[in-house]
Amino acid sequence: MSERAPRLAITMGDPAGVGPEIIVKACRRLMPRVEAGGLRLLVIGHRSALEAAQALLHERLIFGANGDTPLGFIAAGEEEAPVSLGVSSPEGGRFAYLAVEQAVELALAGRVDAIVTAPLNKAALNLAGHHYAGHTDMLAALTKTRSSVMLLAHGDMRVGHVTTHVALSDVPRLLTPERLRRTIDLTHDAVRDLGVAEPRVAVAALNPHAGEGGLFGRQDIEITTPVVEQCRAAGMDVSGPVPGDTVFVKLRARQFDAVVAMYHDQGHIPVKLLGFDVDPATGTWRALSGVNITLGLPVIRTSVDHGTAFDIAGKGIANEESLIEAIDYAERLAARRQLRA
Repeated sequence: MSERAPRLAITMGDPAGVGPEIIVKACRRLMPRVEAGGLRLLVIGHRSALEAAQALLHERLIFGANGDTPLGFIAAGEEEAPVSLGVSSPEGGRFAYLAVEQAVELALAGRVDAIVTAPLNKAALNLAGHHYAGHTDMLAALTKTRSSVMLLAHGDMRVGHVTTHVALSDVPRLLTPERLRRTIDLTHDAVRDLGVAEPRVAVAALNPHAGEGGLFGRQDIEITTPVVEQCRAAGMDVSGPVPGDTVFVKLRARQFDAVVAMYHDQGHIPVKLLGFDVDPATGTWRALSGVNITLGLPVIRTSVDHGTAFDIAGKGIANEESLIEAIDYAERLAARRQLRA
């Protein structure tokens, strides 16, 4: 670990969602480390929403007015209209965008070491005139990055994605050798940065039974297999294509350190199945664990792996566990980058 405590920017996301609440809860839990000088947090977002969350939770955290205090707050912009909890609005989308924009500027300038994002609402974002599919596309545009890769992580479950927010019918067309190799490389390097010296990466098959010798499609034979062979020739421990119905069982058995999934649901379902804990008696969430890490950007970005949860916003019951995990991952990745600098 670097001697300098990492400075993490936490963007509030949509102020009408659970972002303000989980930020207050997470900051309260992390205050002993902040007060001891081991961690510095800077919240960027909607001031009134943060104050309302503190009142809801009966907290009295003191956020410094500038970015240099151990626990600080910066308003993402001027409040032009009221924001109603649980309601999608242009104002909520505007603040979500402005918070990320400010965080990126600070990260590119070296004033923060990583960005941690609370959830935004895609509909509100578009109502505000920011036409992105979500954080990942927005961050790529703000950092002028050609492409990025989504990595989901929960404990030993680490899953990179070749594609994410696209129609399933478009996935075969988007599975190119170049895109697959970039996803494998970025996933491999990220897992190494998280402390695995020699990562073992499995590539999930696109088709059932890896195409069954071509009966169910030839992408696994003609695209994935040659790319895997290239990676192995380069000295990487890469396996595949491994059928999608067994590859995550093998990952959970620690036969691999990460999986490269071909599309959104192939990778998201196993991670969320293990990371989201539900009380069977009441059907309510006991924990929402899992972290979304964006790879390939010039800045470090981690995020909660859940949405704005408009249905429970303002009830004081939102779970902060995923945000705590996201902060932990950001801290670890920032420390690794500092050591390489």
